[in-house]
Amino acid sequence: MQLDDLYRQVIMDHYQHPRNQGSIGGETLSIDLKNPTCGDEITLQMKIEDGIVTDVRFQGAGCSISMASASMMTEAIKGKPVEEALALSEEFRKMMKGEEFDADRMGDIEALAGVCRFPARIKCATLAWHALERGADQKS
Repeated sequence: MQLDDLYRQVIMDHYQHPRNQGSIGGETLSIDLKNPTCGDEITLQMKIEDGIVTDVRFQGAGCSISMASASMMTEAIKGKPVEEALALSEEFRKMMKGEEFDADRMGDIEALAGVCRFPARIKCATLAWHALERGADQKS
């Protein structure tokens, strides 16, 4: 099996079986974003306590890249300090720009590295990450 095929399988697994999909009860940060270019939309909810992302969930509709990226991101940041989540977001941005990034930190998220070859899809992949950054800005 080629690496591209493996990455496609990881993306499709997160799309078909999204992690952390749904809503969080109680008081949360809630960020709604839409990509007007393609119609992708996401609502990201986060509970941040003492600087830690204690819970994170998303709801939305969109393409496989957008929804898989949201699933991977929520899995990667849950239980992490906000600063670490934002550092991961910065690495994701580098990856989307085709720049050198810290692959060891990315885990499954690296499956989205090929998206940088398709500029029109980068906004799809980064939608959830923009929501994370907005939420962190609101919290600080």
